[in-house]
Amino acid sequence: MISQIFILSSKGDHLIYKDFRGEASKDSINVFYEMVTALSGDQPPVVMTHKDHHFIHVRQGGLYWVASTKTNPSPFTIIEFLNRLAALTKDYCGSLSEKSVRMNFALIYELLDEMVDFGYIQTTSTDILKNFIQTEAVSSKPFSLFDLSNVGLFGAETQQSKVAPSVAASRPIMSSRGEQGGKNEIFVDVIERLSVVIGSNGVLMKADIQGEIRIKCFLPTCSEMRIGLNEELNIGKSQLKGYSSAVRVDECRFHQAVKLDEFDTFRILKVCPSQGEQTVMQYQLCDELLCAPPFQLFPSVEKDYVNRVLIFLKLRCDLPPKSTALNVSITVPVPKGSVSMSQELSSPDQTAELQPKSKALLWEIPRFPGGAQLSALFKVDVPGLSSASLLEVGPVSMSFELPKQTCTGLQIRFLRLSPTQTGLSQRWVRYVTHSDSYTIRI
Repeated sequence: MISQIFILSSKGDHLIYKDFRGEASKDSINVFYEMVTALSGDQPPVVMTHKDHHFIHVRQGGLYWVASTKTNPSPFTIIEFLNRLAALTKDYCGSLSEKSVRMNFALIYELLDEMVDFGYIQTTSTDILKNFIQTEAVSSKPFSLFDLSNVGLFGAETQQSKVAPSVAASRPIMSSRGEQGGKNEIFVDVIERLSVVIGSNGVLMKADIQGEIRIKCFLPTCSEMRIGLNEELNIGKSQLKGYSSAVRVDECRFHQAVKLDEFDTFRILKVCPSQGEQTVMQYQLCDELLCAPPFQLFPSVEKDYVNRVLIFLKLRCDLPPKSTALNVSITVPVPKGSVSMSQELSSPDQTAELQPKSKALLWEIPRFPGGAQLSALFKVDVPGLSSASLLEVGPVSMSFELPKQTCTGLQIRFLRLSPTQTGLSQRWVRYVTHSDSYTIRI
């Protein structure tokens, strides 16, 4: 059973606090935050213990979602509940951030009152909760359409090449009382996260793709939705050998509400979506990339004068000409004794800086068109430079976003609603690939 639930900002500010059983004092919030901040590394343990008090937490939207208990419940149950609480907060508030939590604290307290009774979880169903929640949400504008720290921000290109506004799917879900005044819309995101390691000779050494199909529904009623995927989609390592035209994933998992009676034959997913956001399918492709890597790097590192290293980087984007990579960031470790840097960049919209604490140079490109090639020359001053210092340069790490792209080739063929919705209902589909683990050895 749960003793307390609280939500903290990244700085430790108390946003939400709910005590269900009176077993622990409010000081447990400070105890938890001191334990988290005292640990080294970016990933503190999910479960921590102080005396006879257990803390279980997750991080969503830059916030700490924490449950405390003095008993020994299943940690996985509490983690699932906290993730569901964060998802419901996003559904009802429209977005997930410190600002939206502060603006909707009354709504979140009402959610907790309905979800938990004396520490025992009652329900996390959107369809049940919407009959009891009375507080109206106060919407806040999201930071960016392509801010993948909140990767559930929906709204993107349709089959008619129309783009939904970035705020379209960041509004609260529709109420059962008929007061919403919003559009009848459903958003589908195909999101892939790409991890790649490329050797110094340009050969692909490792590739891994984690993907998912998410839907966010603003329809008041929808008995069934049919999502058609690529007919040539193959699942499993042994089904496809020697062919590159088909779409393949190694394995996939489905939401428990998805019906698969037409999936094996026609690659059609059937689901009865409830209002709000849910992941209907997750898939993975390991040790293979069915398309060319999106970026190729041609580096050169040499010693110039006595105490200077010249680093020349030529970066090529191998996307189709009409495609664009966004928020491209290149990080290059430099010798530990580096004190200053000058640079020559190939276009004025690029930026570069030397980061003294991490001993790395950061090269940022806001937009990188497909088929283009950019270059940069960095002159790094290193007192006492030796030949061994040159070995400290690299490997290069990249992060970027590829809108309208999937590396597996997975596509949505159609999106059909049954029964046909009365009035105008719009269906939006977005494809986006994100990578923060793209490593190129020098």
